[in-house]
Amino acid sequence: MSAHCQLTGRRPGFGHRISHSHRRTKRRFDPNIQHKRYWLAGEGRHVRLTLSTKGIKTVDTIGIEAAVARIRARGGNV
Repeated sequence: MSAHCQLTGRRPGFGHRISHSHRRTKRRFDPNIQHKRYWLAGEGRHVRLTLSTKGIKTVDTIGIEAAVARIRARGGNV
């Protein structure tokens, strides 16, 4: 599963784990990615999107038609 949001573009962040003795090892901060299925009334079909939780809230605010238009404008395939 690709750890990036199709709508907002959120990707994993990288950093260090720091132990008690202050040794540093690499770690990865993954966004909360969910798979959501939405009905596109304009096209008469369902679309399955990979969204972060912030992306899901954005879809709830602007609507699925506008969200799909934004994804397509960024060059994503829906």
